[in-house]
Amino acid sequence: MITRRCGLALCALLAMGALSPAFAEPVPPAERVPVDVRRTTLLVRDIDRSLPVYRDGLGLKVVYDQFIGKQPQTDPSVPARPRMRLVLLRANDTFVGALGLLQYFDKPPVPQADKPSRPTFGGVILVMNSADLETRIEKLRSLPGVTIDTEPKPIEYPSADGKGTIPVLFSAFYDPDGYFIELNKLLGKPAGTEQRN
Repeated sequence: MITRRCGLALCALLAMGALSPAFAEPVPPAERVPVDVRRTTLLVRDIDRSLPVYRDGLGLKVVYDQFIGKQPQTDPSVPARPRMRLVLLRANDTFVGALGLLQYFDKPPVPQADKPSRPTFGGVILVMNSADLETRIEKLRSLPGVTIDTEPKPIEYPSADGKGTIPVLFSAFYDPDGYFIELNKLLGKPAGTEQRN
């Protein structure tokens, strides 16, 4: 009976994908450092325009959506308005690698560039992996404000040990605020895993 239950549990886990090979895994305790990269927060002009890109296009899960603070006001007859709105999204980890979208309401809007440009010093390149890249890129293409920069194409990076390559299906796009995002599908082991496998 116990063996049958274990077998059924194993089948259920396999069906849910819990035991399928995953690229995201914790670092072994002996290799851990005292810092976690908790979150990257993007300043955006309009969260209602940006959120569909990350929630619907990329499939991230919203875990926090709040209006924060109060704007200073001189007229007591006018209701206080929030200073900002913060939305937090996660992929497959509840603690690290979260993405924040932050919109300020008490600052003048920054004009949007006519055409997005590649990041330069002080800019940001976000790199995300997607097992269903081909489907994701089509969803992103249909969203307002998204500009596809590079259609999916196979490329290879040198492996960390310099003895092989890391095959990747590479694509890139700009979000409505001009953030440059690489969206990749790993076709081999990611950098930094050679010594652990």
